[in-house]
Amino acid sequence: MKNLIRMHRSQHGITGLETAIILIAFVVVAAVFAYTVLSAGLFSTQKSQEAVYAGLSEAQCTIEPRGDVVAYKGDATISDSVGKVEFSISLSGDSDESVDLTPPYILAAGVPTDSGFSNPTVIAFTNEAATEDDCAWTLSWTGKHTEDYLLENGEKAIITVWLHDYDGANWATTGAPFLGTTYVEENDTFTLEVKPPKGAVLNVTRNCPAYLDSVMNLH
Repeated sequence: MKNLIRMHRSQHGITGLETAIILIAFVVVAAVFAYTVLSAGLFSTQKSQEAVYAGLSEAQCTIEPRGDVVAYKGDATISDSVGKVEFSISLSGDSDESVDLTPPYILAAGVPTDSGFSNPTVIAFTNEAATEDDCAWTLSWTGKHTEDYLLENGEKAIITVWLHDYDGANWATTGAPFLGTTYVEENDTFTLEVKPPKGAVLNVTRNCPAYLDSVMNLH
């Protein structure tokens, strides 16, 4: 009887159960930790991939020039210099995103007039004499296009950058966003930077000829 009572009082079974519970707890905690580490790794990989794609999107140019760059000479009020420059752009071949070309100026009876719109796409002018970070420019279209300011696949936009103000008959030396008393004359080199809201900057650099005609194709 003493041996039987001693056997029922033994703690060996309880100790084994506690050990099993502790081991199970360790396994559960390890599994949760492993899942957390794996999830963090996958999340980090996804973010890295998004960063790479975002970098590629910013580095790729979404627009490209189409055709010639044409300069128009002003009159004697601006020293027979270039009054405006015109060129065409379209989406690049591998781009499927539209570009907002809401213009800062519109043409009213042939006169560049402040549109009152905010222009997401900015065009800057640079030469040896001056820099204008946000030029006055107007927009027109050639061929088929939708009735909005978005440049989409298959569309061709004509950008006219007004280096000097124009009232329909005479040119003026108005200040920013025009060039004021800075003139683009014979043999001058200048650069126009088209900066869309997304994508790389499009640089258009041209040299003026030794003699300025009324209309010039700048090669």
